[in-house]
Amino acid sequence: MPTTFDVIVIGGGPGGYVCAIRAAQFGLSVGLVEKDRMGGVCVNIGCIPTKALLHSAYTANLLRHAGELGVTTGEVKTDYGVAMKRSRKVAEQNSKGAEFLMKKNKIEVVKGVGRLKPGKKVEVARAEGGTATLEAKKAIVIATGSRPKDIPAIGLAFNGKTVFSSTEALLLEAAPKTMAIVGAGAVGTEFADVFNAFGTQVTLLELLPRILPVEDAEMSDVVAKSFKKRGIAVQAGAKIEKAQVKGSGVTLSYESGGKKETLGVDCVLVAAGRAANVEGIGLEDAGITLDKGFIKIDTSCATSVPGYYAIGDVAGPPLLAHKGSREGVTVAEAVAGHHPPAIDYTNVPGATYCHPEVASIGLTEEACKERKLEYVVGRFPFSASGRARTSGETEGLVKIIRGKKYGEILGAHIVGAHATELIHEIAVARVNEYTVEEVDLAIHAHPTLAEAVAEAALDSMGRVIHI
Repeated sequence: MPTTFDVIVIGGGPGGYVCAIRAAQFGLSVGLVEKDRMGGVCVNIGCIPTKALLHSAYTANLLRHAGELGVTTGEVKTDYGVAMKRSRKVAEQNSKGAEFLMKKNKIEVVKGVGRLKPGKKVEVARAEGGTATLEAKKAIVIATGSRPKDIPAIGLAFNGKTVFSSTEALLLEAAPKTMAIVGAGAVGTEFADVFNAFGTQVTLLELLPRILPVEDAEMSDVVAKSFKKRGIAVQAGAKIEKAQVKGSGVTLSYESGGKKETLGVDCVLVAAGRAANVEGIGLEDAGITLDKGFIKIDTSCATSVPGYYAIGDVAGPPLLAHKGSREGVTVAEAVAGHHPPAIDYTNVPGATYCHPEVASIGLTEEACKERKLEYVVGRFPFSASGRARTSGETEGLVKIIRGKKYGEILGAHIVGAHATELIHEIAVARVNEYTVEEVDLAIHAHPTLAEAVAEAALDSMGRVIHI
């Protein structure tokens, strides 16, 4: 195994392995240090297996209403264990795909735990035993990711059985009878969707006044109403004061709406945020600065020490796989001597894959008000979409916020079927600085869900056709 490379990447997640591939495309020699499976959290215990479970949940709910479509199925039975095993196969396929890409691009993968050393060196405690010291001629890229946070101060410390994170939730053999999910961001709402579909009585607890608190308030309200309709107990503005963990389950004491509440459940899934993996990787030895628990970087993802870069979750929010991938590409291009455009962090789409799906980009209406911007809102409900009616997925809407004077797209928010796919029309529009008029000029095929985007653009101009 070679010990000197042009670039060394620590971490094989969606930031790290993409960075490695892009660097290799420039003819640079690349070493990648990974302690576990290729693909990182996203591929193995995050995005990919979760979405596989969400598809199982969607299928279960679709079959429960199949009679409305003229299809008789009889009693719908679910088995979380089977769905879990399928999700593991999907994750494994993606991880092996990442391994293949490493070989294809002649990237040397070193299995083990890497620790930074001065002089652009990495000491690796190898998985097979022993240590190896690697040296980078040009750059070291830190892509060590993040991990779930627990809340030991109120009694919610992870024990892997009755109090656990999304990681353990993905590996359960059976759906519990009752579950509380603490935190109603993307992770919390997605797992609420999954376990509800598999028969668990789910209580979703969120400290802030509404679920999906980073999304536009109107979108959050649509999801909350949908969840309640399906039997998910949604408690926003719920402050947990204490958790008592016993062998048979967990009792939560919390305050909501000025009232003291007590809830007993079989288990608690804590989805209250993530912490960057900055410990034990030699940041102090290398002299790299932290900021609020993340590695401090500049606009080119460079750290406080020349030749060291940080990308992905470890470099700060938004903690999204696609953001990390883009940072990886940008760093690789910069190290190769090119001049990549600066990353526009205001144009990173957010996507939550619960049903109905939620997707957004740019400013929320609340943010526009805070900034005292002059804006106009255009809306189009999927209940008025011919394509949505044909599939029976009429829940939700498209919302576009345009600047009042120039028509620029300040933000867009979609809740409904395939929202996470539809948002990219707006992403492309914003990157190219299109106005709502130019979105309207693009002819949208009929009947499609994408027509709702065009209609919302028209509505922001006072010209909506189909409502």
